[in-house]
Amino acid sequence: MSAGFLLIHAKPSRSAVLVLSWFLFAAGILAYLYAASARHRDNPEDRVTPTIAQMAKGMYDAALKPAEEDEAGEEATTLPKRFLGSMLWKDTKASAWRFGVSMALLFPAVILGLHMGLFPYVGAFFLRFVLFFDKIVALSLLPILFIAFGIDELSKIMLIVVGVAPTILLDTFNLTRGVPPEQIVKAFTLGASDFDVAYRVVLKQIFPRVFNSIRLNLKAVVLFLFAGEMIASTDGLAYRIALLRRHMGMDVIIPYVLWVALLLFLVDLSMRRINQWLHPWFREA
Repeated sequence: MSAGFLLIHAKPSRSAVLVLSWFLFAAGILAYLYAASARHRDNPEDRVTPTIAQMAKGMYDAALKPAEEDEAGEEATTLPKRFLGSMLWKDTKASAWRFGVSMALLFPAVILGLHMGLFPYVGAFFLRFVLFFDKIVALSLLPILFIAFGIDELSKIMLIVVGVAPTILLDTFNLTRGVPPEQIVKAFTLGASDFDVAYRVVLKQIFPRVFNSIRLNLKAVVLFLFAGEMIASTDGLAYRIALLRRHMGMDVIIPYVLWVALLLFLVDLSMRRINQWLHPWFREA
């Protein structure tokens, strides 16, 4: 059977894979450059599609100059000190702290989902409520969270947890129920206790997939983070984007969006590498 272009048995060369994998990136950049050039020819003051030079200057200012709302202090002399006092670092640090705390709070949902799947009374107590709660749109709870927890950090973190934790919990529950019962019976016959079965047999078996589930929900985590920051915050990446939108500051908004995408890509890559390191035996189905 001959293997040709777009056939199931086609085997692209390494150079073809390299070219194809970067083609859409190059096409998107070229399309933007063409649109920006055309708009600036018609209107040199256009702010909707900033040029590469304008975005570079905007990002340079964001990465090396403090935010406008910060009080002017002693001007830093070295490059690292200028960056650590910059608007970009301030916003990234604020968003990263909220993101990290929220991610840490998702792991108790894994333990609860494990217990719901293994222990019948725990499942009977929680399952119906979690199934119902999962159908509530988290953003509709935002006013309630602000009233209950105020407009400080806790309400933003709780929005992320409320929005993502039920999905992680139910995914863990389903993966736990999918473990063959023969393995559980075999563990008991070898003298394992209930918690040995839960944590040394079932959890170790499902955790790579649970970890992948958390990784695949990174975009939802950032979505809820941005919703909280845009509505009530004084710092953070989403707060800055919302603030710049009022002034049509696209020369900084576009680099900020790309910066967020890069950070999220690096987090995703790190989680994949950690999963491979912790579970070298695991292969995605």
